Amino acid sequence: MTTFAPSPAATGVTVVREPGKPAVLHTPAFGTMAEASAWLSDRRADVQAELHRSGAVLLRGLPVTDAATFAEARDALIAERAGYKEKATPRTDFGEGVFSSTDLPAAQPIRLHNENSYTLDFPGVLLFGCVTAPETGGATTVGDMRKALAALPKDLVDRFAEAGWLLVRNYSDLAGMPWRKAFSSDEPAGAEEYCEAHAIGYEWLDEDTLRTRQRRSAIITHPVTGERVWFNHFAFWNARSLDEDVREVLTDTFGEDGLPFQTLLGDGTTLTDAEVDAVNDAYQAVTVRETWQAGDLMLVDNILCAHGRESYTGDRKILVAMGEPVPLSACSPTTAPSTAPYGR
Repeated sequence: MTTFAPSPAATGVTVVREPGKPAVLHTPAFGTMAEASAWLSDRRADVQAELHRSGAVLLRGLPVTDAATFAEARDALIAERAGYKEKATPRTDFGEGVFSSTDLPAAQPIRLHNENSYTLDFPGVLLFGCVTAPETGGATTVGDMRKALAALPKDLVDRFAEAGWLLVRNYSDLAGMPWRKAFSSDEPAGAEEYCEAHAIGYEWLDEDTLRTRQRRSAIITHPVTGERVWFNHFAFWNARSLDEDVREVLTDTFGEDGLPFQTLLGDGTTLTDAEVDAVNDAYQAVTVRETWQAGDLMLVDNILCAHGRESYTGDRKILVAMGEPVPLSACSPTTAPSTAPYGR
């Protein structure tokens, strides 16, 4: 059943909620993006309050048609821009902090994840915008990480709370992201300097192949709402989450130690298939989606809510901007960041 409820600020903004969908805010019709931006600016506090309640809000009815009008909406909704660090996927840069959401192939779905969960500071808010809607599929899925944490087995949560999660990356020109692009440096010294400043262990396997290791907290607390959330890329980059055929090809080609990404419990333990499946099941249980329409925006609280993407057909142009940077230290991490596994 569809329900209607005013935002907590209750100043005229009405939100529609339906099971299986993110909260949707229908805006008035505007003749120009300038008018729409003024309306958004006036109601930024309303939208922010709803964002803290729902984790994600889709705004429908705006005249967003290209990167320029999307940037106008971004500036009305987001006070401070955030950068994209330790890059992991290809994106097109449209300038002024506007990117394609991803340039990965249309047939490849993307699992739920929190943007830059492995960095020492990350975007607090993401804004997605639909310029061209796909023919089929292609929704930007979202999931409430408060609910995901509650859905996980308690013993597994306790282990992650104590030890955190461990990310191992192999940067090369053959698979994954080359280190020059990931660290925005053409010199090895530049990548090393970044790693040393951001609690990332590193080793050079050859002049073009860099392996890094970083331990991060799997559970953090939202600095505004005070709610604990599941916040990591553990399942997203775990080999178990890959399609079996893809996993076999990558392992045969690069070996288990040479995969572009691999994750472990923060103490270095490899979890069982059933334990990784339990994490993916929790994500699946909280996933909601709404079909994109041209002009739609979706504001996502990157701490409260993870996001992903369905596979799709036809043209699809979804833009993204990142903002309101948050330091990990402000989120009461249960495990301190480190270059080594917990307890070593």
